[in-house]
Amino acid sequence: MQNAAKDRPSGRDIRPLRALWPYISRYRKLVIGTLIALTAASAATLTIPVAVRQMIDLGFSGDRAALVHQYFAALMGVALILALATAARFFFVSWLGERVVADLRRDVYSHMIGMSPEFFETTRTGEVLSRLTTDTTLIQNVVGSGASIALRNSFLLIGGMTMLVITSPKLTGLVFVFVPLVVAPIIILGRRVRGLSRDSQDRIADSSAIAGETLDAVTTVQAFTQETTERQRFATAVEHAFDVAMRRISARALMTALVITLVFGAVVGVLWIGASAVLSGNMTGGTLGQFVLYAVFVAGAVGALSEVWGELQRAAGATERLMELLGAQSTIATVDDPVPLPAQARGATSFEAVSFAYPSRLDEPVIDKLDLKIEPGETVALVGPSGAGKSTI
Repeated sequence: MQNAAKDRPSGRDIRPLRALWPYISRYRKLVIGTLIALTAASAATLTIPVAVRQMIDLGFSGDRAALVHQYFAALMGVALILALATAARFFFVSWLGERVVADLRRDVYSHMIGMSPEFFETTRTGEVLSRLTTDTTLIQNVVGSGASIALRNSFLLIGGMTMLVITSPKLTGLVFVFVPLVVAPIIILGRRVRGLSRDSQDRIADSSAIAGETLDAVTTVQAFTQETTERQRFATAVEHAFDVAMRRISARALMTALVITLVFGAVVGVLWIGASAVLSGNMTGGTLGQFVLYAVFVAGAVGALSEVWGELQRAAGATERLMELLGAQSTIATVDDPVPLPAQARGATSFEAVSFAYPSRLDEPVIDKLDLKIEPGETVALVGPSGAGKSTI
């Protein structure tokens, strides 16, 4: 576990989430249904500005008043399609998130239950429990919601930018000038958010491990009147987790505020120029209205993606932890050609110069060159102080 922690990728991207694809790809029908629903919802959303443009340019003139009814009827149809597609998307992605996390928890637990005692000598049980609960919950939130939101807003971003070019290439060119100002904070602050997310999950795992150790041996803690010490130790771990979480929250809040400010500031500047074009007769009011709606869609999509990006990075950190558990190898391997036990065992047990030390204390052998022979039917009592090796034998 420690070596794996050193080899983790830096917080530059969300590549660790690719490890979830084998779990997601098992349910291709759900994935296809989700993509169809996402496409339908995005297409319905992107048709609204076109209808608004036609309504402004044609529907408000006196000789075409009847067109207003047709445009509003069309908008109601688009709204119905959008509602049904959004409901289908929510159902499919929620189902997929629950199913993927259930499979992941089952696989991690099944793998852990087969690990050697050496693994649990060097890895705290509380940390494993934290991975099975906290980390899988983060993944569930992303697979069951965050990924869907990211895809939807990606569709809206791409479709909105395309329609912006079609509507007014000149104004769109001005928008592209501001794109680097928006993307740079996402990349720079996103790396920091992901690093803090990993630290936050580590601190939560530490506090869970302390609680697990103390509660497992609560009778011993009480016997030695160490309740106050353990309370302070756990409180310190919780406060460390809180401090890291607050740094993560602050970084993410800064990233969101900065991105939204830059995006909408760019939109306001572009619209200012567009309003001047309408006043000069170079653009119709409907065209500007259509451009405004697509600009709002694009700005909203960028803002939503900046928020989801933090969630994706937290889930990437959680996925790294779970993949480390799944990648851990037991030191006890199955023998290819095991020797069968005698058909009629005598029942004799013998130790010949046996030595043993636990992996966490290799320099402190519990048994050192022990010779012991117990004949069938013989009763032997092991007597010695605590830690002498009685349970080990």
